[in-house]
Amino acid sequence: MSKLQSDALREAISVITADSKEKKRNFTETAEKIGLESMDVEALKKLNKNKKLVKKLAKKYHAFLASEAVIKQIPRLLGPGLNKAGKFPTLVTHQESLESKVNETKATVKFQLKKVLCMGVAVGNLDMEEKQIFQNVQMSVNFLVSLLKKNWQNVRCLYLKSTMGKPQRIF
Repeated sequence: MSKLQSDALREAISVITADSKEKKRNFTETAEKIGLESMDVEALKKLNKNKKLVKKLAKKYHAFLASEAVIKQIPRLLGPGLNKAGKFPTLVTHQESLESKVNETKATVKFQLKKVLCMGVAVGNLDMEEKQIFQNVQMSVNFLVSLLKKNWQNVRCLYLKSTMGKPQRIF
């Protein structure tokens, strides 16, 4: 059962989307429009378990995809760097469409709970409909709460915000 009030959540989403329309920041337009970048085994060998280069590679990208043949060699070629960063590649088989796998990876939400008492999670973007953002927020909050030992007793407050927008308290 969710303790989020639907009306408060909807109001916060509408305020955030209204703010974004009022103050247009062209993040996506200024970013370079490029396709999917790739590296072959030779390029991975050049990294040669160099911790700094592997760390730089892990910071540069949110996620990695690899074929069956390459994924077995990655620990040997790169060492534990990607694993430590929590970005070990996702397997792509030849039967799967690469485009669908990329979209699936982009849609994946990772909750990383460490010793800190707060966390941030991307639940959508401002191009989405308010109904879809509402659904994503509810699903992710309910899933996160289900992972906690004392459920809602472990949650003090929840905020919803856009990248450069003002935070809106929803719980």
